Amino acid sequence: MEDDDTFELYDLRVEVVACQPGKRMVCHHPIGAYFEVSGENLSLPAGQTFPIYPLAALLSLIPAKQRMTHPNDWMSTDMDIACPDPNCGGIFRIKRIGKRKFSHHEVTAVPLNPVENKT
Repeated sequence: MEDDDTFELYDLRVEVVACQPGKRMVCHHPIGAYFEVSGENLSLPAGQTFPIYPLAALLSLIPAKQRMTHPNDWMSTDMDIACPDPNCGGIFRIKRIGKRKFSHHEVTAVPLNPVENKT
């Protein structure tokens, strides 16, 4: 392609970092368990599992954390998220661990500047 159609996204690590005082882990995510996100790909260390219910809640934050944000935006500064199960004390940290460059034409079939049909 002649035009630069690249953009950057952060690679992320989502890790269980603590248990809230007075609570216990009921969702089977031990402290230290993690997954990483690169582009649209999620990976787990070999042999590790991650429960689907907190994963479902965390997934909605991933695209925003992957993108560049204003330094004053809470998405730039806040990293810790509580487990969505009110009975679980898990705390997850979503940390930006690197940047990766992508090309628009490699991740979608939609043209960058579509020509409108003028009929």
